[in-house]
Amino acid sequence: MALPDLSPLGADDGFVHVRGAHLHNLRDVGVDLPRGRLVAFTGVSGSGKSSLAFGTIHGESQRRYLESVAPFARRLIGSAVDPQVESVTGMPPTVALEQRTSAGGARSTVGTTTNLSNAIRLLYSRAGDHPADVLEHGSALHSGRLTSDFFSPNTPDGACPRCHGAGVLREPTESSMVPDPSLSIAEGAIAAWPGAWLGKNFRDILGTLGVDLHRPWRDLPPETRDWVLHTDEQPVVTVHPEREPGQTQGPYRGRWRSVERYLRDSVSSSAAESSRRRALTHFSVSTCPLCEGHRLGPDALRVTYVGVPIWRLAQMPLDDVLARLTHRSEALPDREGTPEEEAERLLLPTVLPVLGTIVGLGLGHLALDRPAGTLSTGELQRLRLAAQLRSGLFGVAYVLDEPSAGLHPSEKGVLQHLLESFLAEGNSVLLVEHDMTLVADADWIVDVGPGAGTDGGEILYSGVVDGLVDTEDSVTARYLGAGPLVLQDAAQVREPSGLLEIDALTARTLRDVDLRLPLGSFTAVTGVSGAGKSTLVTQCLGTILGERVRTTVADEPDPSAETDRAPDPGEASGSLLDDDAVHHGAVRGAEGIDRLVHITQKPIGRTPRSCLATYTGFFDRVRRLFADTPEARRRGWGVGRFSYNFTEGRCPECHGTGQIEVELVFLPGSYATCPRCHGTRYGPETLEVRWEGLTIADVLELSVARAREVFTGDPRISRALDALAAIGLGYLTLGQPATELSGGEAQRIKLATELQRSVRGHSLYLLDEPTSGLHPADVDLLVSELNRLVDAGQTVVVVEHDQRVIAQSDHVIDMGPGAGDKGGRIVAQGAPATIADEPAGMTGTALRRAAQAPVAR
Repeated sequence: MALPDLSPLGADDGFVHVRGAHLHNLRDVGVDLPRGRLVAFTGVSGSGKSSLAFGTIHGESQRRYLESVAPFARRLIGSAVDPQVESVTGMPPTVALEQRTSAGGARSTVGTTTNLSNAIRLLYSRAGDHPADVLEHGSALHSGRLTSDFFSPNTPDGACPRCHGAGVLREPTESSMVPDPSLSIAEGAIAAWPGAWLGKNFRDILGTLGVDLHRPWRDLPPETRDWVLHTDEQPVVTVHPEREPGQTQGPYRGRWRSVERYLRDSVSSSAAESSRRRALTHFSVSTCPLCEGHRLGPDALRVTYVGVPIWRLAQMPLDDVLARLTHRSEALPDREGTPEEEAERLLLPTVLPVLGTIVGLGLGHLALDRPAGTLSTGELQRLRLAAQLRSGLFGVAYVLDEPSAGLHPSEKGVLQHLLESFLAEGNSVLLVEHDMTLVADADWIVDVGPGAGTDGGEILYSGVVDGLVDTEDSVTARYLGAGPLVLQDAAQVREPSGLLEIDALTARTLRDVDLRLPLGSFTAVTGVSGAGKSTLVTQCLGTILGERVRTTVADEPDPSAETDRAPDPGEASGSLLDDDAVHHGAVRGAEGIDRLVHITQKPIGRTPRSCLATYTGFFDRVRRLFADTPEARRRGWGVGRFSYNFTEGRCPECHGTGQIEVELVFLPGSYATCPRCHGTRYGPETLEVRWEGLTIADVLELSVARAREVFTGDPRISRALDALAAIGLGYLTLGQPATELSGGEAQRIKLATELQRSVRGHSLYLLDEPTSGLHPADVDLLVSELNRLVDAGQTVVVVEHDQRVIAQSDHVIDMGPGAGDKGGRIVAQGAPATIADEPAGMTGTALRRAAQAPVAR
């Protein structure tokens, strides 16, 4: 019997060959990439870099993997990956690390993000010192020792029975429900009650039950006050209310609920997010007295390892944890020891390499229990990269999305060393990157362009880095070949219009910091990751000014996004405790600020229902244009028909999202294009109505740049689109789902939403790394818009790492000198040239080197 021919299709030449890639805006792209090398993908934002690296190359790798799963499972997830490419040959397996700005839910920490928590809990379970009475409560399978679940606050066994693992108690107290006891119930003493008819209903029932509604609350008998606020009784009485003339008269049967019961019912079962949030404001937050905020049960808190309980180890800086565990590992006997020592011999080698890598990446200031939501983008990126470095994979291609995002220039060397480690282990690295220092060190560069959106999608150059400078259409070539950095000195910067002074700022790592912020200026707050920049700007300035200015514009959810999510029991609990409180002395100069505009990288929505057009607000006007067409009027359709949130007009399969959420059993869930509406979001009848030859779905498919041409005659829509284009977002489509936007894109959409408004008075803008994810050419556009605001008399404060932005600022506040407890101080401030002469901070050193750099080739 003849055997089938299993010979390879072609000789392996060490390259990955991509042919016919046409995903998104890629124009039938063909390119060859060397394996085992560092390949950088460059181009302006929206040119197609990510579509090629992630959507095509990594997408094809995913597709091939999914072909190996069972047919039943493949049927469920077959549409989740569609690389839209004719062929990719010579491709190794890929591991993708995309840029994300969050790392899990409210209880996610450094320990859970790195998976170190699992091994640490096992160490305490198998090798920890258990008191005798604790051994009586443990597992018989482990000689009375507590299982690892007892050391996790997220399990039934481990969670503190009083606070359920939150570390804090949220309870309605008399002072939170009745803030002014001098008032009577009739005068509104019970502030926790709702307004309108329901609040009056509660008062009428109390009056029927014989409670004096006109007596000051503090003069009521204690037992009456306690019954009104906390009773479990629910008596039903006949109420004879007093009504205004003309209102419906007559008695009714009313059931009493205590104020506490009403609040708890509102939090647990109300369909309106606003009602839940209002109810939560009447809960007093305090540290749990049973676990003292440590979230674990009493038995687990008494177990120690290396001399400390698990909560104490989780609070230590990781470099201290590494030192303790290394010392313990070195102290283990060489010969076979006790069962506890054998457990350590197995577990410590899984912990120490990961800890060593994390500390080596400059993250030794973090702690295992540090909430992931408080980490900077750079810290999150390095944690994920550190976990991959210890994976021991060989022969794979790492596809990385701007790993330099959020990194201080002084930290780029650590990242370069990490990438070299990937290559040294026999892997390839495909890098989507805007940082020209990293691009210059690449072995190979693929430049995509020349523009963004429909003006991009072509390979302008593919080859060694030196050859890019001769590519005429390449925007990247101009910045890769830029000369030394030019720093503004004290004589060149704007004269401030005033000064905001805040004394003795204390929050997180900040200790008694005296802030002097020039108004009417462009200020850059700099420093290494974890130095306290975001604490100073986002937490301190945002909190203090938010309490003093007349108007605050903060991050708000998309009004079209679904907001019926139930609150996490541990969500935001820490933000109200003393550890995160902002303490300060005198505040001077805030009276000259009328508005605070606080814009972060939080997503504009959590589901595909939220998109660029709805968040910026001009989609309401677009729907009005469609409702005013003759065809829509003939059918009797109003504006609501053209909203994908209304049943009548939207697709019944995906309910207007355009995508179906695919839940995978052993893999993370994802979104796939709706098979019924093919991503249009609307039903077929709605799409029969056209405006200027376009359906409402066609409008959502327009890029911002193309939409500016289509809506040139509509001032309201044009104003919003012009603001988006001015800050480099012309490549985004109007219907771009929020789930597909990076943190930097989300922040710039919020900024554009603010820029389109006509405002009066003095506004202060706070932005957190607004250049994240931007090509240098797009950074120039953004900085021009921010400078336009300052030229108009406003104040702009940015947390920033981009040296070109820092060099153009009027004032620099450099935090440091290190991270965590080694930072939290202002080490230098002044004009950029002044900072470059300051030896105390890392930023000055980086600016000085960039200003002295020789002219690039």
